[in-house]
Amino acid sequence: MEELEGTLFFDDLHKTIYATDASVYRLMPTAVAYPKNINDIKKIIAFCNDYKLSIIPRTAGTSLAGQCVGDGIVVDVSKHFTEILDINEAEKTVIVQPGVIRDELNLYLKPYNLFFGPNTSTSNRCMIGGMTGNNSSGTTSIKYGVTRDKVLEIEAILSDGSEVVFKNLTAEEFKQKLELKTLEGEIYRNLYEELTADGVAKRIKDNFPKPEIHRRNTGYAIDELLRLQPFNKDGEVFNMCKLLTGSEGTLAFTTKIKVQLDTLMPTNAVMVAAHYKSVADCCDAVYDAMQHDLFTCEMMDKVILDCTKNNKSQLPNRFFIEGDPEAILMMELRDNDVNILEEKRKALIATLDKKGLSYANPSLYHTEIEQAAELRKAGLGLLGNIVGDKKAVACIEDTAVSIEDLSSYISEFTQIMSGYNQNAVYYAHAGAGELHLRPILDLKKSEDVKLFRQITTDVAHLVKKYGGSMSGEHGDGRVRAEFIELMIGSENYELLKRVKKTFDPNNIFNPGKIVDSAPMDTSLRYQPDRKEPKVETLLDFSDSLGILRAAEKCNGSGDCRKTHLSNGAMCPSYHATKNEKDTTRARANALREYLTTSEKENKFNNKELKEVFDLCVSCKACSSECPSNVDVATLKAEFLYQYYKDNPPSIRDKAFAYNTQLSKLGSVFPLLTNSKFSSSILKKVLNVAPKRTLPKIESFNFDEQLEISKNEFFANKKIILYIDEFTQYLDVSIGKDAIELLTKLGYDVTLFYGESGRSFLSKGFLKQAQKLANVNISKLEDLVSSDCPIIGIEPSAILSFRDEYLRMVQNKEAAKKVALNSFIIEEFLSDEIKKGNITSSQFSSEEKTVKYHAHCHQKSQSNTKSTFDILNLPSNFNVTMINSGCCGMAGSFGYEKEHYETSMAIGELRLFPAVRKAAESVIIVANGTSCRHQIKDGTGRDAIHPVTLLNSFVL
Repeated sequence: MEELEGTLFFDDLHKTIYATDASVYRLMPTAVAYPKNINDIKKIIAFCNDYKLSIIPRTAGTSLAGQCVGDGIVVDVSKHFTEILDINEAEKTVIVQPGVIRDELNLYLKPYNLFFGPNTSTSNRCMIGGMTGNNSSGTTSIKYGVTRDKVLEIEAILSDGSEVVFKNLTAEEFKQKLELKTLEGEIYRNLYEELTADGVAKRIKDNFPKPEIHRRNTGYAIDELLRLQPFNKDGEVFNMCKLLTGSEGTLAFTTKIKVQLDTLMPTNAVMVAAHYKSVADCCDAVYDAMQHDLFTCEMMDKVILDCTKNNKSQLPNRFFIEGDPEAILMMELRDNDVNILEEKRKALIATLDKKGLSYANPSLYHTEIEQAAELRKAGLGLLGNIVGDKKAVACIEDTAVSIEDLSSYISEFTQIMSGYNQNAVYYAHAGAGELHLRPILDLKKSEDVKLFRQITTDVAHLVKKYGGSMSGEHGDGRVRAEFIELMIGSENYELLKRVKKTFDPNNIFNPGKIVDSAPMDTSLRYQPDRKEPKVETLLDFSDSLGILRAAEKCNGSGDCRKTHLSNGAMCPSYHATKNEKDTTRARANALREYLTTSEKENKFNNKELKEVFDLCVSCKACSSECPSNVDVATLKAEFLYQYYKDNPPSIRDKAFAYNTQLSKLGSVFPLLTNSKFSSSILKKVLNVAPKRTLPKIESFNFDEQLEISKNEFFANKKIILYIDEFTQYLDVSIGKDAIELLTKLGYDVTLFYGESGRSFLSKGFLKQAQKLANVNISKLEDLVSSDCPIIGIEPSAILSFRDEYLRMVQNKEAAKKVALNSFIIEEFLSDEIKKGNITSSQFSSEEKTVKYHAHCHQKSQSNTKSTFDILNLPSNFNVTMINSGCCGMAGSFGYEKEHYETSMAIGELRLFPAVRKAAESVIIVANGTSCRHQIKDGTGRDAIHPVTLLNSFVL
């Protein structure tokens, strides 16, 4: 292959992480390419033609049917084809490259009062190219249509390397296309001849899904072409985009897409969340509900709802759930006039009441709607939280029938599932007649693989009976392609094969999808009846039934591919590099692969694993933001520990791991330790980034400070203040401020000294961390209680009591007791405010503007609202939270020379610009020691701990 301007990977790591998508399939590709421009794509096409290789086009890789899995060259356009090229306000159109993310497109369009309507559950990372390939739709399709309705033009490269533009054609333009002596001309001629042949149009109409089912992807959309001129003289003008949309990258390689936009939705909204005692009752209510002007009509069942009970980030979103419903129908109404909206709401509830099937119909407004929608949106990923090998499997999850048939269809479907002893998961775009129904199967077992096929086959016959579609929006891919012939008939299926042959004579574009597919039960992610690998670990992964299953929780949904423009911190390294290798998904997939297939005695001893974990900053965002709670920071800690058994850690690794011991030594002679000379030597010896400033080491007598600060009158309860290793040697002034603040507020303070083990954990020195954890828990077991909690200053230290300690302490019950009574200081003070023990009257009324950046571990394992609450104690403080994600320092990570650029790149995404934008008078607050150092190095601004700020204004 000629040299690409982009990148081509042949290494095992990249092939491994691109061997899967969000489906149940796994197929090792030959290579992975990141093309930089159209010429790169042409070179790849030419190479594949010459060497009989295939091309698997890919954007976010969130496909559920295996569209992105193949043994050829995976061509990932998500890194370089990401530009919004042109917008036409008057025509309400925009031209984009295929790697533009749907939500980010709408963020760009918002000032123009426009948006792109199709809205999938993956909208914060799915890309317009993938949506076009799958004909995606999502929650708003009943109002705004599907992607096929929106695609106006596609610029693509055909299988011979020629560039074409597919768009609306007048009758004369269509005729001119027929005369072309090119592959493009041959495509038009063959399609015209095929679709005008005697009896073909009737055969297609008789066998394809009912036309009123708008959400359908059954093979190639030749039925859509029949609605257009010249096949229908009264139809719209011809546009090949109708066929290309939903073709799953099997016909051409898309490089530009022009889509139709809509005016932004009406601003006022209400959601009625009808609760039902059975799925059948819920489905029975859909037809009547759809007679109203609904913008969305979504269903989720008890299985989904129960999954959210164990997801930290979703618990607040369950506020509207009453009782224990078997299903909820979420119906959204909108109008620019609030009075008209209220009339619509009352009319809808009147219909529901008349129907008499729902037992509760709460109405949600404003941010409540967003919370409920987020709960439903997270449902797909949350299914990965089912512990063990049984999972909700995508195979029949995308069936669509007309809403008039919905109730009868679901009744017969339930009978099929009952026959297989299945309690299916019902997760649906009910208003569009599309049901995401998933059987719970263990595809590691051959008997369940048989059920996988049997259930899919039975449901395919049922869907055919109702004139429905096996795929409403997820596509055929590998999982449903073999049933297309059943759905549309053999003659129509042969026609599809000829369409493919015309576009792609050498079968280089995503072969095995839609036509000529492999059997649905081959190339699965897991080898059926394999001998399950036994992997011994130091950390306790019993909550996932072992570390391998902890990695297998990743279902590939790709939430970790959202960028810094979305809310949350996951995944900082991907935000900076935009490389799949640096996602949570890639790390989990790589670990799963090597723990499963490595023949080494130490399965962790693989350089590929070292590489994939290298840029993980252990922020723990994935532990709460990943719907499946894949905690890569913990996986990395265990990996490093095991890897070091055969690959001894470096001097620098040891120095950072034993940072507390070195700080203790340095605190004896702080002037010498903190000198420029010492700093320069340390940086050179330890390979620390030259531009970094090292933290100052200090010595301080906290016991003496406590005696000085003690309040004679203790109005409030006893507490233990944790003087962690960072507070003791690096942030002594904050420890001093904490003592002063707590005593001034009337608390009886006792000090507890102890190294948390955070530095050991981050470097994989688990034995050392475990020893410290056991000592700390042993000392604290009889000291802490609900009446005397332990309060920490540095989030990463105190929160280890609630997280890693539970995985490595020998005395589990003692560890649980300590965890339940361990709080970061903001959590404790916030709770005391709620109890009325602390009030604004105890603080100055001076006016100050404050911007706050929260530590990643606080975001993932606690909450940021507690800090917001305590910073608002002074009555005239104006406090805002910086939507900053991860700062990028991450303990030692940002100091390491080879990681410095990535560390600063992460900071530059959100945090640094926000700090620089703040006026000098604005007080910058950050509760993490690493965060404060990163802010200083990146912006030159000093950030202070919330405790320091409050102590400065307490009366």
